[in-house]
Amino acid sequence: YGSGQGWEVLRERITEVMTYDGIVGADPDDVVVTTGSQQALDLVTELFVNPGDVVLAEAPSYVGALGVFRARQADVVHVPMDEHGIIPEALVETIRDVRASGRTIKFIYIIPNYHNPAGVTLSAERRPIIAEICLREHVLIVEDNPYGLLGFHNDPLPAIASYSPEGVVYLGSFSKMFAPGFRIGWAYAPHAIRAKLVLALESAILCPSMVGQMAIADYLGSYDWYGQVKSFRSMYAERARAMLTALEEYMQSCSWTVPDGGFYTWVTLPEGLNAKSMLPRAVRAQVAYVSGTAFFYDGQGSNHMRLSFCYPSPEDIREGVRRLSTVVNAEKEMVDMFGTASIDEAGAESAR
Repeated sequence: YGSGQGWEVLRERITEVMTYDGIVGADPDDVVVTTGSQQALDLVTELFVNPGDVVLAEAPSYVGALGVFRARQADVVHVPMDEHGIIPEALVETIRDVRASGRTIKFIYIIPNYHNPAGVTLSAERRPIIAEICLREHVLIVEDNPYGLLGFHNDPLPAIASYSPEGVVYLGSFSKMFAPGFRIGWAYAPHAIRAKLVLALESAILCPSMVGQMAIADYLGSYDWYGQVKSFRSMYAERARAMLTALEEYMQSCSWTVPDGGFYTWVTLPEGLNAKSMLPRAVRAQVAYVSGTAFFYDGQGSNHMRLSFCYPSPEDIREGVRRLSTVVNAEKEMVDMFGTASIDEAGAESAR
């Protein structure tokens, strides 16, 4: 067994990793090592949320986070975002509307870099504004940053936590920059929150895996890990270019975000098309995506889809987009001709 808070050597090296996100001078004693950042988010939610409490989240938001909030019986209220990330004016309005309804906001969940699923990055100008709004309104920020080092062209922008260290719980992960199978992540939290996180973690799992912690600590201390991250950046940038080029060629009836890092682009379908009901026909064409409905607490987003370029080769990405375009074009023809696309699989089964 090891320490419930995580091995001290790894916690010290995590503080070094966070300097690349503008978090300088972090105390290793305020780092809690977790079984992936997913567990860190679950622990934070367990600590703060009672059934019926409100968690704010971007619109759209990470499906895994929405699952955590749903399991803890939180009421998720989405805050609009645009190509520059969460909109400050909309955040202020949402906070005031929620409180006017008599409900309690426990925290806001934000993915600032290379958003999953939207692919956008919170602009440098908005980061201190968001931090100031939440500090003024006494809303804790949970900043989830699994993709931060995977920008295609530049080092990451300063983390929101660098502007408001006492108002942010910062979540990090080694899944995207080292190996997801080790399931090692962390939370960097204000001291009072950190102490409660350690108690919650020890109650859940006693301690994170020492094997994984020692392997990652050795990797960070003995190898050019940042050079490896840069090679990942080049690989993902090539695959993103392949996807964007294929979208321009084959799917001109759609629109999409242009990511400058991470794994995803967010596609908006032509009016009248439903990504969720279209998915079985895409699978028959041997191509898949995630329907936008997965990324909203209330099930909206049916005219969106998340496409991932992280794993396939550029050649496979191009072919996948071509196949997807045949499905989209067929659906669009149905809508143009009949005012609706063909019935979905559930509807077809009911009709039988």
